[in-house]
Amino acid sequence: MTRKKRRLILIAACGSVLALAVGLILYAMSGSIVFLRSPTDIAQQAIAPGTRLRLGGLVKDGSLRRGPDQTVEFAVTDTNATVAVHYKGLLPDLFREGQGVVAEGVLEPGGEFRADTVLAKHDESYMPREVADALKAQGRWQEGGPNKAAPAPKPATAAADSTLGPRSER
Repeated sequence: MTRKKRRLILIAACGSVLALAVGLILYAMSGSIVFLRSPTDIAQQAIAPGTRLRLGGLVKDGSLRRGPDQTVEFAVTDTNATVAVHYKGLLPDLFREGQGVVAEGVLEPGGEFRADTVLAKHDESYMPREVADALKAQGRWQEGGPNKAAPAPKPATAAADSTLGPRSER
């Protein structure tokens, strides 16, 4: 066997081992990948009941109902569609109507969403990209609007501020 043939066999063997490793990694991750969907996506697409996903949007005003044993029902909307959400547990402190929310859970038959995790956002500047794009398209949210805080000014340093004088005089 020539040197060139041995090198080609070695490269082919390494490539096949690498492809096998990538395939095993992707197969292992397939059960843990969760996609973010807006209420409009859920209404338009035929998502099978039992599918695990993340639901992002705004908590619909007037939809929050608290029940016994820390059960909570609310609706998530992107102003085009609304999805009813059922959750049992403590809600984040920042959770309230009209604010952004991301709920992770399972879509049930009938279009209801059973959440096992609820994340609240304190303002719309931290909204997931897909949800923010949907709200921008509807004119509900604007980049740099009143909800977006102005960047904080940079602190002055002694080297940049000549009026402070030498360090010994401070």
